[in-house]
Amino acid sequence: MTLAGKRILLIISGGIAAYKALDLIRRLRERGAAVRPLMTAAAQEFVTPLAVGALAADHVFTDLFSREDEQDVGHIRLARDCDLVLVAPATADLMAKMANGLANDLASTVLLATNRPVLVAPAMNPAMWAHPATRRNVETLREDGIRFIGPEAGEMAESGEAGLGRMAEPLAIAAAVEALLDDGPKPLKGRRVIVTSGPTHEPIDPVRYIANRSSGKQGHAIAAHLARLGADVTLVSGPVTIPDPAGVEVIRVESAREMLAAVTAALPADIGVFVAAVADWRVATSADNKIKKKEGEGPAPLALTENPDILKTVGHHENRPRLVVGFAAETADVIANAEAKLARKGADFIVANDVSPATGIMGGDRNRVRIVSKQGVEDWPDLSKDEVAERLAARIAEAFQA
Repeated sequence: MTLAGKRILLIISGGIAAYKALDLIRRLRERGAAVRPLMTAAAQEFVTPLAVGALAADHVFTDLFSREDEQDVGHIRLARDCDLVLVAPATADLMAKMANGLANDLASTVLLATNRPVLVAPAMNPAMWAHPATRRNVETLREDGIRFIGPEAGEMAESGEAGLGRMAEPLAIAAAVEALLDDGPKPLKGRRVIVTSGPTHEPIDPVRYIANRSSGKQGHAIAAHLARLGADVTLVSGPVTIPDPAGVEVIRVESAREMLAAVTAALPADIGVFVAAVADWRVATSADNKIKKKEGEGPAPLALTENPDILKTVGHHENRPRLVVGFAAETADVIANAEAKLARKGADFIVANDVSPATGIMGGDRNRVRIVSKQGVEDWPDLSKDEVAERLAARIAEAFQA
């Protein structure tokens, strides 16, 4: 119940992405938030006030000139009686009104009258998002202190259209709301942190690669919790299919060499947390074209060469972070291997876990880790990966301040 007691005014504007607002309401309410919905006239063409009101368990506000709602200047009450104004989806039209101070309907009037934080989740065709007018409006809104989540790249509702413009997914928006309304302690405020996450893909040819089963769930969760503690987090992520964590700068890479380059470019930093399951080897020379099978012949041998060791490189770097945390994903002799890695790679502590297939950890939602340092071994219980991330972020903050 991370949003328990928080009041969210959700403004739903008119676009096909309005259907996602129904799931967003559910995600916010299951985190404890009270959601008060406001719908534009265009939004009601895509989803009904009946559905929105049923999910929010609250009255749906739609009309600036409602006799019932405006008898006590309702738009001002809506603008102030909340902890956050969330606009999802936010159309190009509504953002243009916001940027230029227009107030000709209930949504734009509330947005002009509010003195609460405003979070916007844009949703529109890529050409509309890229239009100079929209770019100017976005820049104006950012300068005015409006926060943004998304948009994301992908397929549009329109057939054959793709690009940057999709509304962020409800889970990502809910996480952004949590981060924005988090009033907990910020022991890492002002500290720069690098986190690596996910697998790496090492190409064999244009269609094949060497990889592993890492989902990136643990690394992404750690990045999110470090950001909640006030850190300025750069997440260097291999190829994953999970949403970006809120409040984090994400750099996407494919191979181990690309990941190392991104990490060293992000230095100097105060803390480095190396969670990514980096492939130990790559093909010495990847083929420019797809390697074809030949009738009656076996597979062509693959000559492998060792990938750079990112943890070791940073652990002994001239710009080494003050605190370096590594991960050891093992299938046997977990503690012995982690202790050897601790000494060899210049880490302050190693988070070790058993990723044997029977554990279901690699790609799963739970984890059991041990913290290996010069002071000994801490054995943590079986936890969700988010719980591991929360505890580890607190442990990192404590170690950094020691």
